[in-house]
Amino acid sequence: GLKAFMSKGFQKSALQENVVSELSYLGFPLQQEVVTPNGYRLDIIVELDGKRVGIEVDGPSHFAGRDPMGSTILKRRQVVNADGIQLVSIPYWEWNNLVDSNDKGNYINGKLGVTIT
Repeated sequence: GLKAFMSKGFQKSALQENVVSELSYLGFPLQQEVVTPNGYRLDIIVELDGKRVGIEVDGPSHFAGRDPMGSTILKRRQVVNADGIQLVSIPYWEWNNLVDSNDKGNYINGKLGVTIT
């Protein structure tokens, strides 16, 4: 019912807020809830070497078990092909396994292909 829906919504946004605060801490310029030219809403877009990279913070509702739902797969394909935006997915179970800010920073840099010198 409504309660389950509310908690799911909260869980996703809390997860996203956590990722956003980590990205900000790392110094990535970012925008949230960006709508692409083809009408897809992306959780986060970061600027990386002058390119826009979309980050999808994928909570439990985006998966059946650990396989992405059909709608999630379609959205990713459309954003990459039609909108020309590179996409990175952060599945909730990977993020939730990270212990501290250091782990999260390394994880994000790894996902975005950033090499730390």
